[in-house]
Amino acid sequence: MSVDTKIPDTPSPVARLSLPWWTRGDTNAFFGLSFNILVNVLTLTTLSIAVVKIPSHDVLGTTLPALGVALVLGNLYYMLLARRLARRENRDTVTALPYGPSVPHMFIVVFVVMLPIFLKTGDPMKAWSAGLAWAFMIGVIVMIGAVVGPFIRRVTPRAAMLGTLAGISITFIAMRPAAQIWDAAWIGLPVLAILLIGFFTDVKLPGNLPIGLVALLVGTAIGWIGGYMSVPEVTKAAHDVAVGLPTLQLHLLWDGLRNLSPLLATAIPLGVYNFTEAMSNVESASAAGDSYNLRSVLLADGCGAIIGSAFGSPFPPAVYIGHPGWKDAGGRTGYSLASGVVIGAMCLLGLFGLLATVLPTPAIVPILLYIGLLIGAQAFQTVPKIHAVAVVAALLPNIAEWATGQMDNVLSAAGTTADKVGMDALGQAGVVYSGLKTLGNGGVLAGLVLGAVVTFVLDKKFISAAIASGIGAILAFVGLIHATEVAWAAAPKVSLGYLFFGLICLAYAFLPSVRTPAAPAPAPIEETPTPDEPTAAEETPEPAASTA
Repeated sequence: MSVDTKIPDTPSPVARLSLPWWTRGDTNAFFGLSFNILVNVLTLTTLSIAVVKIPSHDVLGTTLPALGVALVLGNLYYMLLARRLARRENRDTVTALPYGPSVPHMFIVVFVVMLPIFLKTGDPMKAWSAGLAWAFMIGVIVMIGAVVGPFIRRVTPRAAMLGTLAGISITFIAMRPAAQIWDAAWIGLPVLAILLIGFFTDVKLPGNLPIGLVALLVGTAIGWIGGYMSVPEVTKAAHDVAVGLPTLQLHLLWDGLRNLSPLLATAIPLGVYNFTEAMSNVESASAAGDSYNLRSVLLADGCGAIIGSAFGSPFPPAVYIGHPGWKDAGGRTGYSLASGVVIGAMCLLGLFGLLATVLPTPAIVPILLYIGLLIGAQAFQTVPKIHAVAVVAALLPNIAEWATGQMDNVLSAAGTTADKVGMDALGQAGVVYSGLKTLGNGGVLAGLVLGAVVTFVLDKKFISAAIASGIGAILAFVGLIHATEVAWAAAPKVSLGYLFFGLICLAYAFLPSVRTPAAPAPAPIEETPTPDEPTAAEETPEPAASTA
């Protein structure tokens, strides 16, 4: 008798994923993200010097080096996070999250925090210290958000998060670049054409040249040939180039923290805004196929803001809107770090004053319009068709916030304010200013609430809609949404409106037609084929006619 000595089959070990450090798609995404960050750093440099009047040597020698180090470290972290996700899921299509200075925060910290203090005191250093304290508080609130953020993400519908993100992207990311493009359309539109064809279609340039680089070179060439740029300005800026190393500015931060209480009115809602925006960005990346751990993202963003404020930067860096755009462009794990290193080096070398005179703005900003278009489209493409209504609802508060901000800027330029002009006069001109202002205050959080409420209503989850509306009532009552400041009974009438909305939803929840599920439709009767009739599985197509 023979004994079977055959060894049972054992599963072969899974081969370790070979993950490249750089791909051809990383080149495209690198140029796109680099120009995106470049535009933002140029903007915050100009705002700091021209609006708040911080001395240029302090901006170029302190603020930008602090930001530069944050860009390198933050993008290194997100590259490693992407590679870890790629190995865990055993796929090489993971795209790193983009990271840089937040666009809405740039304008908010300048015009809402630093400029009023500068106008009141005439001292740009006091304004700068207030900005640092504000950024520090933003970081603290974001890190607190890391505790509750994952729970909020689980209970908030995707339509609400992506709709809110689309509202930010369309207004604060895309509208200003669109205006700058059409202000010099002969430069901006050719660049936009190259980006749209290169990123939204499968048409490749000869030699598969990087789309972003070609677009920038074409726009820059048109700008210089057409006389849009000035040689004397370049020469002057070249003399101002100076290397700067990050140094601790704890004395400025401490001065700001000693007068922190007036800043809390904006720091608290903007901190909440920051972690809700990060939450929406992580959801956007998940919709594109890359599911990152939200807590890891929020902790990194919070640390970045705190460390940056200690070194003199009032501009909190954050995960960017736009991950799906760089994924579509072919970016994987290397493009983000490369962008951070290049822009960080420019910050340390003091090159941004020079770059502002060499590169035409209309040749750079179309990349931001591309991101705005992509994120706006994603909000509608990745949710059920019925939830499109909720996406539009989530857009509205951000559109209102952007519109009233534009009106306030116009009135300020004219030396007046909406209160001085009067609501009656504005109403006679067809402007519902007070309503837009109320709708837009706390736009990101308000968009999440409104989008969630509408999503639950569309799904006939009326009790969930009532709960979401009750949360909206609480947030409005304490001033986190629909109010100009954080205070007790900040917007009582809006709070009451949310309560009434919730009561209506509760009433509908107990209607007999809602509580009793509809009877299922009768199943179709299957007819048994007669012996002379073949079944579908038995049917074979007739042979095609011969073409011989």
